[in-house]
Amino acid sequence: MSTEKNALAISLFSEVLAADQMVRNRLSRVLPKGMEISHFSVLNHLTWHEGERSPAQLAEAFNVTRGAMTNTLNRLEWAGYIHVRPDWDDARRKMVAVSPAGRRAHEQALNAIAPMVGEVIDSLGEERVRATLPILRELRTRMGPVKPE
Repeated sequence: MSTEKNALAISLFSEVLAADQMVRNRLSRVLPKGMEISHFSVLNHLTWHEGERSPAQLAEAFNVTRGAMTNTLNRLEWAGYIHVRPDWDDARRKMVAVSPAGRRAHEQALNAIAPMVGEVIDSLGEERVRATLPILRELRTRMGPVKPE
């Protein structure tokens, strides 16, 4: 890679990582007490993708280990935000769905996040945000999980 392209890559990833850190920091401050970003992310996923998911499907969707997802799901179940049941077709698996309390917690979190997100969109401008989204999506998909060899 040329020096110029290397510098561009370093700048790109430095900005992405810095933005990620700042978003996580600001989100952590406005989420309801006791809710972590990982909890909100799983509730958001289950709410948007109606129906049930297995822990393995969730782990794959978030590119985390099954153990890490199990930890998050245990905390969400303890809080009453999800229901976990055996898979009727395969007793070795479990299925996860968001509970009514989880829907309320998700809505509360969205209401807490909305002013922060709205402020950012207002300062950047809606058109610039819309123009940036396809680039960020493509970056995410190209940087997706690395498949084991």
